[in-house]
Amino acid sequence: MELRYLRYFVAVAEELHFSRAAERLGISQPPLSQQIQALERELGTRLLTRTNRRVELTEAGLVFLDEARDILARTERATRLVSRLGRGEAGQLRIGFTTSVPLSPTLPRTLMRYRQRYPDVELRMHELNSQRQVAPLLEGDLDIGIMRPATLPEGLDAFTLIREPLMAVVNEQGPLGGSALPLTLEALAIHPFVYFSPAAGTGLLDQFNALFAKRGLTPRLVQEVGGPNTIISLVAAGMGVSVLPASFQHIRIDNVRYRPLSDADAVSEVWLTHARHHLTPQARSFIDLVQRPVDP
Repeated sequence: MELRYLRYFVAVAEELHFSRAAERLGISQPPLSQQIQALERELGTRLLTRTNRRVELTEAGLVFLDEARDILARTERATRLVSRLGRGEAGQLRIGFTTSVPLSPTLPRTLMRYRQRYPDVELRMHELNSQRQVAPLLEGDLDIGIMRPATLPEGLDAFTLIREPLMAVVNEQGPLGGSALPLTLEALAIHPFVYFSPAAGTGLLDQFNALFAKRGLTPRLVQEVGGPNTIISLVAAGMGVSVLPASFQHIRIDNVRYRPLSDADAVSEVWLTHARHHLTPQARSFIDLVQRPVDP
């Protein structure tokens, strides 16, 4: 049964007049009468009684009217929902993010803008280190990855979402804690270091090693740990110094000072990463919003 039969019948049933119903539908009366007759033949029962003066619904017509209205309403709802899903305005968006990213205001502000623009999209946030985001992105279990720079396999694309300076993290009571002036990486490298272990899976470790290797320096790592909070706590305990992105200054622990680095390349990036060939409409909407300038 075609949906147009239902629309034609509902119009006649509500108008109880073929001419008015035909005008409402934008068709002529004879084809409308023929379609109603075809519908009745298909159902095997009369839906309307017709006289020269009026049109009335039969008992079957009254029952069929309620069902037809319901079918048309559900079809309209389904059509709108599918259309909105296709435009990324509904459904679900699954985002992986590293532990440190929420410390930067960029991600919270972006998520707020997205929720305001697409309130019917369910956001599912998954806290994962950079390495652990790669497989879910490739397999379609994550739509977006917010990660530190890493070597990406074929099939994933990325662009810079956040760029921020690196800071020296020093003990206020130690030899570097008495000043807030910028330091060089070379001056920092003579001190014992506390940093991420390879098992932490963060791209910051690769950047850390590359920055010092570029200068022919090999920092003396005395503690390798799993998270930034532990790094900062051990610096506070006088175990060594460290280097972290500027957003980590939001972690305030007694006896710790953050000092800027004067090296021009002492910067850190956060990437927005996604699958190249199966980008969902919701992910595309998120990326479009991120890349669109923020209204003043």
